Amino acid sequence: MAITLGELAAALGAELVRGDPETPVAGVAGLDDAGPGHVAYVENARRLEEAERGPAAALIAPPSLQSRRKPLLRVPNPRLAFARALGLFAPAAPPPVGIHPTAVIGSGVALGEGISVGPHAVIGDDCRIGDRARIHALASIGRGVQVGPESEVFPNVTIYDGVSLGARVIVHAGAVIGCVGFGYAQDGEAHISLPHIGTVIVEDDVEIGANVTIDRATTGATVIGQGTKIDNLVHIAHNVTIGRHCLLAGQVGISGSVTLGDHVVLAGQVGVADHVVLGDAAQAGARAAIIGDVPAGAVVWGYPARKRGEQLRIEAATSRLPELVRALQDLKRRLSALEAKLRGG
Repeated sequence: MAITLGELAAALGAELVRGDPETPVAGVAGLDDAGPGHVAYVENARRLEEAERGPAAALIAPPSLQSRRKPLLRVPNPRLAFARALGLFAPAAPPPVGIHPTAVIGSGVALGEGISVGPHAVIGDDCRIGDRARIHALASIGRGVQVGPESEVFPNVTIYDGVSLGARVIVHAGAVIGCVGFGYAQDGEAHISLPHIGTVIVEDDVEIGANVTIDRATTGATVIGQGTKIDNLVHIAHNVTIGRHCLLAGQVGISGSVTLGDHVVLAGQVGVADHVVLGDAAQAGARAAIIGDVPAGAVVWGYPARKRGEQLRIEAATSRLPELVRALQDLKRRLSALEAKLRGG
């Protein structure tokens, strides 16, 4: 893509400082990968000196930064501008519009305008596929599924019967949405599977990573709120409600009937016990084990999860355990000696 520095600044809504607007831009790259002609980005002064020594032709930077060596494209949010610049230089190639001859389309299916259905994809009876939706090769969509406009279902995704996807939802390869939840009733020594007759509702602008599993509700719905982003290899159990604009990192596991408020962040490998409630904007550090409710805005760490400050104090004390054990043993020896002396007296 041929573009000048001035054109890039205009596309990003950036203020161009010290640069020639006619300078050609070869591409966009991270600070460690940038070469001559590339535009990189810095978020703060800590890496500015390193960026100035590098070969990048220009830098995307916040308004507070000044540079004597490099042209700057100053924007309030450099990371967001960098993401948009990447999209300009590497736009996703849309699949061809139309239905591949090997695709299987059930009866009573309503297909929107401008859709794409790839090779060997299967769409079950009575589905509704919105305008400009893209169903990639080998995707399997069950009976009565709704896929909103401009949503994208990547290869080998399985969507069970009755699931609903909103507009602009992205489901990456290998994800399974709407499978039966892990619920059993005991009959003597046997475990009898509990029928799950509910559904899964995925609201607008959700992104679901590769190999994510989302279980259908026993009754009612498992709900993924608008704008939530789910990383690869996450498991969400039956009857979970996830609020709007949450972030769930890789290998998070959420047990049944958990409720997450809006803007909740769960770092990698966080586990949440069943029926727990996390308030709006709660955050959990990596590998936290959440076994009780978390108030809105709280930050928890550890196993079991505790408030961040408390957990840091516990970790600091744990690192001193050998020293504390030696001190205790020394005190016990001194006490024993003192007791013996008193008895002798």
